[in-house]
Order: sequence, then structure tokens, then C-alpha cells
Amino acid sequence: MSEQALISELGRLVSEERNPRTMDIDLLSTVDVLRKINEEDKSVAFAVEKVISEIAACVDRITIAFRQGGRLIYMGAGTSGRIGVLDASECPPTFRVPPTMVVGLIAGGYSALLKATEGAEDSQAKGAEALAEIGLSAKDVVVGIAASGRTPYVIGGLNYAKEIGATAVALSCNPQSAIAAIADIAISPVVGPEALTGSTRMKSGTAEKLVLNMLTTASMIRIGKTYENLMVDLKASNKKLVARAARIVMQATDCTLEEAQLALAQTENDVKLAILIVMTGMNLADARSALKGSNGFLRQAIQDARQASE
Repeated sequence: MSEQALISELGRLVSEERNPRTMDIDLLSTVDVLRKINEEDKSVAFAVEKVISEIAACVDRITIAFRQGGRLIYMGAGTSGRIGVLDASECPPTFRVPPTMVVGLIAGGYSALLKATEGAEDSQAKGAEALAEIGLSAKDVVVGIAASGRTPYVIGGLNYAKEIGATAVALSCNPQSAIAAIADIAISPVVGPEALTGSTRMKSGTAEKLVLNMLTTASMIRIGKTYENLMVDLKASNKKLVARAARIVMQATDCTLEEAQLALAQTENDVKLAILIVMTGMNLADARSALKGSNGFLRQAIQDARQASE
């Protein structure tokens, strides 16, 4: 694409427009600059609210994929790629899932997380190759993230996903984007022009982060990774998380710290099992069997145990 054609294309994007509310931002005091930015940020959650139905459709596809042994794969360039890798990296400690279950791909590889390599986004072939290298299958869900909705790396990836039969999802902050036209599901929160023209790491990046939080959190809830609103499948891999595990057991069961610590010691810090043991009095073997019988849903395992004892 020629430079003139690219300039023309960018001129049609909402995210590249000038924001009339911040034209004087370079004349303001520090406090007033921050107020302007904050005012713009306030609109982001409302933009995401308008696409809840599309987010829900994506969550349902991801849930099916997880139950079938499939994966959730994020791919993007620049800020969008970094946000995807971040969300993927937080799933193993939060929900005790293998790192291969939610995968983040960024144009330019992981070195692009620390050093900008935005030129890597210009190849559709690289997007397809990245998915081929991780063995993309029809069971997987690919979420292509691009604030502009026109990133070649993401376009190439989503086209490849469609060829393989995987679910292709587009996350963009521009309506009727190029990636939306490819995808099975298009999520397009329109946050409007940025406080700084074209700096899509701001409102657009925030919208992307909110959506990805929803995708993984809701999907993990749907496959039984929570009890009430507690993270009962977290991986207690450091002192803070060990303490959090004990606190979660106490919150779920109203037991003492000593009782929580004893149950966690029995279960090798398996919070779900510890809660089930404290609440039902089961031994470890029976608790494991009960959780397996409920497909990992702690609430169901507790209910079944109580009904069996009546």
C-alpha cells in the first residue's frame, strides 16, 4: 500500500480523528491535562457496555473450546499484542491452568514486549505463520486485536484461522473494520478519538484490556474455576498467594486460619479441595472423587455431598 493510500485509510478511522475536546491540551496545567485525560477515559466502560452481546457470544465459544481441549489465542501488534500477552500470562496463576490454554502472540515475537518493533505488523504472512507454528486447530478460538482494525499481521492470522476452521474473533475500536469483516464474531467498542490523536495505547488500549479481562474471567467462571466470587483455582506459587489461598478458604467456609492451613496442607494448597473438605468433612480421596464427579464445579460438589448426607 502506498503512503498516500495509507494516509487516506487512516483518515477514515474513528481512532485516528482529532479530538475537539483536547485541542488545547498543550496549554493546560498538569492537573488540567490529567483531568482532560480522565474525562476521556470515563467513556471507555460505556463503549464496552454497548458490545456486551458480542463479548458474550465470544465467551460462549471460548467455553466450548476449553471443554473440548481447545485454546484461546490472542494475537496483535504493538500495544494490542502486549495487552493480549499480558492477559494470557495472568491466567495460569489466577486460574491454575496450563500456559498453553491461553496463548498470547505478538508481532515481532516476545522481544517486542520490551522494545517497539511495530514494523513487524506489516506482514499478513507472519500472522498466519505464527498460528501455524503453534499448531492451530479447529478447536481453537483466535482473537485478533487491533485498535485500527486494519493491522496486516492480524488480518493474516484471522484469515488463516478461518481456513483451519477455528473460531475467528475481531477486537477493534473502529466499526466496520477490515478484521471485523473477516471474523465470525466482531467486538467493536467505539471509544472515539484519543486525547492525543492516534495514541491508541490510551482509550483504545483500555477498552481492549477491559474486553480481554471479560473474555478470560467469564470463560473461567463458566468452566468452574470459581466458587461464588472467589478464585478457588488459583496457583499458590508465592507467599502472597499462599496467604490469599488461606484467606479464600476462610472466606468460603468461615473457618479459622488454623483450620484453613490444615486443609491446605492436606491438599498441597489446592483451594477447591480444601474448601470441600472443610465444608463437608470428606477425606481427601472422597473430596477428589466428588470434584471429579462435578466436573470441577465446587458449588455442585458441595451440593451433592450435602444431599448425599441427608
